[in-house]
Order: sequence, then C-alpha cells, then structure tokens
Amino acid sequence: MSSKSISTWVRILLLGMLLSWTGHGSIAVAQQGTTDGQWLSYGGDNGSTKYAPLDQITPDNFGSLEIAWQWESIDADVTAQEGVRVRPQQFESTPLMANGVLYTSTSFSQVAAIDAGSGETLWKYDPGSWKEGRPANIGFIHRGVSYWRDGDDERIIIATGHSHLIALDAKTGKPIPGFGDDGHVDLRKGLSRPAPLSAHQVNSPPIICRGVIVVGSVIRDRPPTKAFVRGDVRGYDVRTGEKLWQFHSIPQEGEFGQETWENDSWKYTGNTNVWSLMSADEDLGYVYLPFGAATNDFYGGHRPGDNLFANSLVCLNVKTGERVWHFQTVHHDLWDYDLPCAPNLLDVVVDGKAIKAVAQFGKTGFCYVFDRVTGEPVWPIPEVPVPQSTVPGEKTSPTQPMPTKPPPFSAQGVTEENLIDLTPEIRQEALRIVKEFGFSPLFTPPSEKGVFMTPGDGGGANFMGAALDPESAILYVSSQSYTRMLGLVKPDPSRSDMDYVVSIRGTKGPFGLPLIKPPYSRITAIDMKTGTHAWMKPMGDGHRYHPKLRHLNLPPMGQGGWSFPMATKTLLIAVHRDNVIAMDKTTGESIGLVELKNAGGESLGRVTGAPMTYMHEGKQYIAVALNGRRGDPNRPSQRIVALALP
Repeated sequence: MSSKSISTWVRILLLGMLLSWTGHGSIAVAQQGTTDGQWLSYGGDNGSTKYAPLDQITPDNFGSLEIAWQWESIDADVTAQEGVRVRPQQFESTPLMANGVLYTSTSFSQVAAIDAGSGETLWKYDPGSWKEGRPANIGFIHRGVSYWRDGDDERIIIATGHSHLIALDAKTGKPIPGFGDDGHVDLRKGLSRPAPLSAHQVNSPPIICRGVIVVGSVIRDRPPTKAFVRGDVRGYDVRTGEKLWQFHSIPQEGEFGQETWENDSWKYTGNTNVWSLMSADEDLGYVYLPFGAATNDFYGGHRPGDNLFANSLVCLNVKTGERVWHFQTVHHDLWDYDLPCAPNLLDVVVDGKAIKAVAQFGKTGFCYVFDRVTGEPVWPIPEVPVPQSTVPGEKTSPTQPMPTKPPPFSAQGVTEENLIDLTPEIRQEALRIVKEFGFSPLFTPPSEKGVFMTPGDGGGANFMGAALDPESAILYVSSQSYTRMLGLVKPDPSRSDMDYVVSIRGTKGPFGLPLIKPPYSRITAIDMKTGTHAWMKPMGDGHRYHPKLRHLNLPPMGQGGWSFPMATKTLLIAVHRDNVIAMDKTTGESIGLVELKNAGGESLGRVTGAPMTYMHEGKQYIAVALNGRRGDPNRPSQRIVALALP
C-alpha cells in the first residue's frame, strides 16, 4: 500500500473514532458517497452525493436486472378503511438502508421498516398525521426519514405532514420516551405567528449533523395576505428533542440583513422557508440551507428591498445556528425561483487549487458553486442588469447574480435565440405568438399584461437535484424546460389585502408544440474541475412524431418532466417515467433500460421518488418508489420496487 493510501486510511480511521467519541453517529465522509453498502441519508450521505461505490451491477449485466420484490405502501390500509375519504398524492419517498433494513415514510407520514432482501414489512408506525387534514400546498406527500445511530441506540426521525418531529426506535418502531413529549415535538410551537395545517407542514426529511436535527418546513405558496408565517429553520437535540436554536429566515430587529426588508416589511412578511432537502459537513460542523421565496412569490410591492435570506444558500454552524456565510441567488424574487434541492458537497481541484466546494442548483437554470468553508464563489458571479418592472408599487432589483461558470443547464427566458425553429413554418408561427407580448429574457418581471417565463416556477432544477461522481468530480443534474405566462391582477379586496396577486397559465407554441427549442427534459453532466458541460442528453422522445415534425427524423427531444439521477462505481442510473436507465458516466450514452412492468406487460406506475442502491447478503439492489393503480380505483397502489440480478 502506498504512503498516500495509508494516509487516507488513517484519516478515515481517525474520523470514525472522532465521531464515535463525540457521539455524532456513523455518517460517512460527506463528499465520498455511501459506505458498507448502506444508504444512511436521503442523498446517500449528508453531502447529498447520491453516489454508491458499488460495482456488482455493470454495463454488461444491467439488462438482466429483474424485480426482486415489491412493497405496497401501508397507506393502502388507511384508504381501505370505511369512511376514510383522504387520498395520498405522489409517493416521493426515498428509503434508507441500515443493517439490512429499509426505512421509509409514506404519503400519509407513516413509517415502515422493510426487510432489505424480501420486502417484508417488519414494523409500521402511524402518527395519525392524515387524520389532521390535507397539508399545505401539494398535500399528502412525503420524501423520507432520517437515520441516527450511537452505539446500540438507533433512531428513525420523521418530520410529518402535521408538523410533528418524531423519534422512533429503529428496531421496534416505538416512539422514544425521552424525546420531547413521549417521542413527539410539536413543530407548530414557536412559529412567528399561528399557522394551521393548511399553512405549515414538513414533507422532506431533516438533516442530522453532530447530534443536531435540523428541520425546515413547507409554507403555503401564494398566500392571499401580505402578512404570513415565517419559515424559520430550527435545530433540535437528537437525544432529547430539546430545541437548541432557531434561525430567523427573515432577519428581525437588529439582526444581520434586516435592512434588506424596507418599510419594516420584515415585521410581517412570511414564507422564506427551506421546503426541500439540506446538506451538512460533519467535519466542519456546518449545515447548508437552500431557502425559497418570500410572500407572495410573484409580487414584491409589500416587501421592497433585496429580502435576505429568501432565495439564499445559507451556511450555519450546526451547534449554535449562527450564520457562517450566505449567498443570495435571486434578489427580491418575483418568479418563485426557490433553491429547490439539497446542495452537493464535493472536494475538487480547480486551476491547481484544492477546494472544499458546495454546488447549489437553482430553478433559474444556474449552478452556483462556492468554497463551502468561506462562501467565496469558485468562479465569478457578477451582478448583471435585468429588465425592470412597470407595475405600480413594485421595486425591482436593478441587477441579478449570474454565474460565469458553469454554463446554464436549462433554457433561460424566451428570446429570439431560443425560440423554436425546427421548420420555417414553425418559426414564423412562433414569432407571431410572441409578437403580442414580446420577448422576455431571464428575470423579466411579471406585468399586468403578462410575460413569458422560462424556466417555469417549477424549474429548471427541482427537488431531485443532482448526483455526484466523486472520482471524476462530475455532477449529473436533471432539468426540464417549459414556458408559462406570468401576469398580475388586482385581487378581490374581500379575499386579499395585497395590491396584486399572480395569474399563471400555460402557454402553447406553434401548432401545439412548445414555444422554445428542445430539449425539454434532459440530464446535463457538469465537469466541476473546469466548470464546463461534459455532455447533455435528452430524456424521452418528446414531440419528434408530431405531424409537423415526423418527416424530419429528429433525435429525441426530451419529455415527461424531471428524471431522478444516481451514480455508482460503474454507471449513471436515471429513473424516468416508468424506466430505469443505465447511462455511461463519461459520454451519457444509453447502456440499458429496465421497464417497470408486471408479468402482463402493464406499467407498474410512474416513478415519483429518487432511487437508492444498497448491498444485502452479497447482492446489490436498486430500489425506487412509484405511483400506480391496481384494481379498485379508490385504492391507490403506491409501492417500492427493488431490482436485482437473478
């Protein structure tokens, strides 16, 4: 073994000893992927790499994968009960795997432990969240649980759709008596103002770092009032459930950034929440928070100023909740351009300099890259002049930050350059459609007449984010491109105290085609050593067989929304619609495809959760959650499907 290898092993050994001594659990080094064939965090590790150094499934045998087991969501037991009228929405959970057991949440915020080899349910826990009513925004969905271990003490942590933080014994599924109130902490206590379930919930798993559970929240989008509940982020002791700190997402009196909320708008404005996933660096003791937009998403006349910490990546000291550094990606957001996914932590050499980096993907179509210790941009992010608002009372930011590297990974704005032009006839019709409203480059503010908006308010990137190959320092990000019409209207004064509320509608391009050029759904590989695109591949055929296009024999144009990427030692795996696709990590070329279908050739459903992979008793599995229906249309079939080699 070389001296370099010995040094690496010594570092890893010392880190493991340190974590054991300090009782922080056994999470792997954040930027290196999973260890021991397990999957201990939503993104595989706390650095959200979505990478597992497993190599049993290879380009040569991927096509031989078959369904090893299926697990039907225990939510079906709830909906089958007489008198139950609630129905789950998407099944977006990504299960964890520890010590031969998968742990998953369900759309109703139930928790289940599943045997990793057979798919058998070992235990289940129902906190009764679904009985409280439909949660905020997209309703009954949930993305997963968190895992923590210190010696023999193993815990599953869930933050629920009815805003409770619950600690369960991983072996039995029973609430931990010494955590909060008999295993429960009510997250609606201590909010900036009272909030019903329709305004506040949690549907993404917390991050756990150095014994601290860090929890964000979902706050109702587009509330009708200018005063709303604030999306503070809070830290809790993993053993006791004691609240350790609360970070004000909108700075309060005397706090850093208060001046960015003019006319005392910091006193009443809400939202500005971390609804998605987070990342953490156990070595540094830092947690990285991707914040979303402030009330009311598309009109900012009641909150003049840049509005920190909305649309910001914020680095906190996880023990104290104190801000270490921040970067605001959108000033005074008028487009709902949240930071929608966990940032990726990676170690990379750029221009000969070793950097502990953090890469944050945005709905904007930009990737923002920083030194994760200092917050300094790895490549320049200049302030660029942008169009200004014509709406009375609105005060637009004169500039917006636009990274010089990497290049955008998604279409941005509706411009002459990206207008669809597949044939002269299509181009002319597109120009006719645009003529009424005019072109709208990125960050064109909403108007009373209406403007085109690309990326749409869903992104760009969304909660599935990117996967990292730490060996090559390449990030693989999923995105889609579509156009919305964004307008502002005067509300009914009896229903809203705002000057304007948004009116959003879809747009149709020429002959029912999109208004902009393809691809419409894609995966982009970004080389983080150089800040350049290594490749980009459309996902799905798209409109290539449209009557106006079929004679052109076009290549795939992309369709069907976002894909879910995951990397292993041998492959990039992308789950798209009801297909699990293997891609060459270097070129993006498709290597194989496994269709998620039953024995009769019928689709099992559409994949709605990010995949994970693990080793169990010498066999590598790939597991993924999907939505489908079976038999009784009132009994939604949500399930986890596990694939393995014969």
